Amino acid sequence: PREEVAYVTCTYRSTCIDQPDFLATVDLNPRSPHYGQVIHRLPMPNLKDELHCAGWGPACGCFESGATAKRTKLVLPCLISSRIYVVDVGSQCRAPRICKMIEPVDVFWKCNKGYLAVTHALPNGDILIANMGDPAGNAKGGFVLLDGESFELKGNWENECEVPPSGCDFCYQPRHNVLVSSAGVVPKVAGRGFNPDDLKKVNVWNLSCRSLTQCFDLGEDSLPLNVRFLHNPDAAEGYVACALSGVVFRFYKSCEAS
Repeated sequence: PREEVAYVTCTYRSTCIDQPDFLATVDLNPRSPHYGQVIHRLPMPNLKDELHCAGWGPACGCFESGATAKRTKLVLPCLISSRIYVVDVGSQCRAPRICKMIEPVDVFWKCNKGYLAVTHALPNGDILIANMGDPAGNAKGGFVLLDGESFELKGNWENECEVPPSGCDFCYQPRHNVLVSSAGVVPKVAGRGFNPDDLKKVNVWNLSCRSLTQCFDLGEDSLPLNVRFLHNPDAAEGYVACALSGVVFRFYKSCEAS
């Protein structure tokens, strides 16, 4: 069915407004008198979080997942505070509420990770969140993992393998057992700019073994950002959009180069 509402993460970072970030609910029903308007704001209980990319949980839209395909929880990672909010949108979709909060200290101690970016649900229903650095803001990529039912912090996703220098967006294709992730800025230097050499790599992971198998360089002034596979669940190809150059690269399995 057509979506009745949309959820938008809103941040006050660098605005000189000392208020918490909030989740806005937008009315999408064209028959509603409030169509296209913000009908609810859910403020976060903390300042300076910088809400980033929201993700659904559990694995709605995952093919052959075995996980219950339902959209009742929204997972909100925070880029600056490294906090994680879980928002209940199932009980009252037009007025969601926070049902769980994972504090930064738990992420720091259990995962030695921080600066959380993009969230996706895995085929088994667990929640995967890409990170951009360690607790001190040094370059360190990889992922943290949440339980798909309880939303408890499980720890690091990668299986004791070498992690890339940084991370940002990612997408996966379970039928081909692959996850592809992009690089991100080094958090502690982001406020002073960034080194383009840190932002040229795209990383390929073995999804079941949770190991890094390949890194490829997209060249100067690339800054690979968004990663997406084709919507066809059998397709072993996708695209990487680059922020500095404006170029979109196609990636694919070598046996399917045609």
